[in-house]
Amino acid sequence: QVKPVESGGGLVQAGDSLRLSCVYLGGTFTNYNMGWFRQAPGKEREFVASITRGGRTQYSDSVKDRFTISRENAKKTVYLQMNSLKPEDTAVYYCASRNGLRIGWQGGRFSGEYDYWGQGTQVTVSS
Repeated sequence: QVKPVESGGGLVQAGDSLRLSCVYLGGTFTNYNMGWFRQAPGKEREFVASITRGGRTQYSDSVKDRFTISRENAKKTVYLQMNSLKPEDTAVYYCASRNGLRIGWQGGRFSGEYDYWGQGTQVTVSS
């Protein structure tokens, strides 16, 4: 099985921006719904954003208006543009994929909706 591969994490200061990328080569990319989750130390993994194969997006309340998820099908890549970063955004960010032709999609807010997960990329925001 082919897993998504994340990149773009790093150490930034509060107020800075960062763009994460996720490449997924596991199938026909245009058929896949994609999502971003994050996990901070000592906390559970939480939903950040999702995008369907048709481009419909959803965001968690904590990142809405600051983060933007997008996809570039020609590059088989989904992006997470993160602006106005805060120290509480510090976490390992994971990309996940799900075949969008399969029934049961609930908007992508639940980790159980996804089939494959990347290894994660660390984002650290200093105050």
